[in-house]
Amino acid sequence: MIPAYNFPSATLAGDKLQVHNCYRFKDALKRVPGARWNPTAKAWEFPATTECFQGIIQAAPGVKVDPSVTKYMTDLAFREAEVAVMQGQRWQDSKPLAPMPILVIPYQHQIHAFNLGISLDAAAYFMEMGAGKTLPAIAVAGYRWLHGQINRLLIVCPASVMPVWKQEFDKCSDVQCRVVVLDGPVKKRQEILANWQDRFGLDVVVINYEGARNMVDDLLRWSPDMLIMDEAHRCKTPGSQQSKAMARIGAKTKYKLALTGTPITNSPLDVYGIYRALDPSIFGTSFFAFKNRYAIMGGWENKQVVGYQRIDELAAKIHRIAFRVRKDECLDLPEMVDVYRYCRLEDKAQALYDQMRKESVAELEAGETVVAANVLSKLLRLSQIAGGFLDGQQVSSAKLNLLSDILDDLEGQKAVIFVRFTAEKEAIEKLLTKKQIDFVSLDGSTPMKIRGALVERFQTDPECQIFVGQIAAAGTGITLHAASTAIFYSCSFSYSDLDQARSRLHRSGQRHSVTNIFLTAQGTVDEKIYAALAEKRDIATNIVDNWRELLK
Repeated sequence: MIPAYNFPSATLAGDKLQVHNCYRFKDALKRVPGARWNPTAKAWEFPATTECFQGIIQAAPGVKVDPSVTKYMTDLAFREAEVAVMQGQRWQDSKPLAPMPILVIPYQHQIHAFNLGISLDAAAYFMEMGAGKTLPAIAVAGYRWLHGQINRLLIVCPASVMPVWKQEFDKCSDVQCRVVVLDGPVKKRQEILANWQDRFGLDVVVINYEGARNMVDDLLRWSPDMLIMDEAHRCKTPGSQQSKAMARIGAKTKYKLALTGTPITNSPLDVYGIYRALDPSIFGTSFFAFKNRYAIMGGWENKQVVGYQRIDELAAKIHRIAFRVRKDECLDLPEMVDVYRYCRLEDKAQALYDQMRKESVAELEAGETVVAANVLSKLLRLSQIAGGFLDGQQVSSAKLNLLSDILDDLEGQKAVIFVRFTAEKEAIEKLLTKKQIDFVSLDGSTPMKIRGALVERFQTDPECQIFVGQIAAAGTGITLHAASTAIFYSCSFSYSDLDQARSRLHRSGQRHSVTNIFLTAQGTVDEKIYAALAEKRDIATNIVDNWRELLK
């Protein structure tokens, strides 16, 4: 008979379960998903989930359970039962479980996402681009701050989305918050975190994935209470430094949200990297074990994935903490949504842009009169540099790289790319060819007799994913509603041109909400153009009076 003092014991340490005195059962405990050895506590440590708790009971028969663990797991089991009921109901019937601290009226699917986010410590919003993932995430963060659960929120996202988060908090959040976008040199970012002073309100830090990868220790010292991973599929590759960084940060953060419309881009195994950071108790911390369970191996030396197995089990585990909705299911979405994605010109390109801007200002100020045509010609050249080209020569790849990232996120969905300049169109065609994405393109030189066939192919051929069109040639007279996403690589200065281009998708026969994505080079005339167009103003109509503002 084994003495009682030799039996393992389970205790609660913050949001972790710890099993002490467990040498006899270590091999079995190591196989429980999420298991990690804590050398300081000299204990095996697990996420405090019902699945891990059940795994511990099975792995170490007779384990002594502390009363605090029993109470915690009982409360958690009740919460998970409520979530299971919620997930089984129609999201169209959802009512908010608590007041949503936001300044705008949410749509029905966003209410359901909010309910899930406040009911679970870790949740995933697998909502398609344009379906509004950001709003419920902001509402969940505000709710947790109001209830004393968090003070510091870390948002990790692609660089192009960093400014958007600050704009959305300013526009939507109904709690006092300070949003700091961490960009620039690593040393500057480190100094901001090291000298951080808490203020009254929710403190929010926004950083891109590359920055987070290079500053894991700094971010951990900052000690966020909540983590939001936007476009979480960016950490799908478990062996990448980016994915490992998010797993480290996730392991130290109690509350987590993962946001992406494309959780699976290549294979069902893509979800592992996301869930390792989000909730390692679901699929564990061993990709080898995960792959062996859900993939069928074969090929050379039995190292190639030749198929998949236990897909029903995989799907059930994924959706236990996830909410999936497509745009075509969100019947309450607005008919058209404008979103902005940002990039920064490289130093050399920015210097060229600044030089061109200053010379244009000096030239205009030296003249006795200002002619609109002169200002428009200067703005035209600045727009060309912002798009990456000047006089047909490439001077920047920033916006082209941004487009490449967005194309990856589309994951096979049809889209229309509008451009203004020929050099941009040719560069985009080369990018699509390199990515092996089937496309058609149309510009002013396209013969009229084949334009109809190009449009017909895009509309009817499922293999043809992208339509590339110059706004002047493709912005009127054709129907492109096979796509529900329009990407504006560059725009003219005319609101009527923009309105006509958007109407190629947003017209009779369109079954989905249309998302217009505007690619914006920060610190350039792009921002001025889009601000004017958003107000339905033509830049050319009052350019003589406002030219200094445009060239500022």
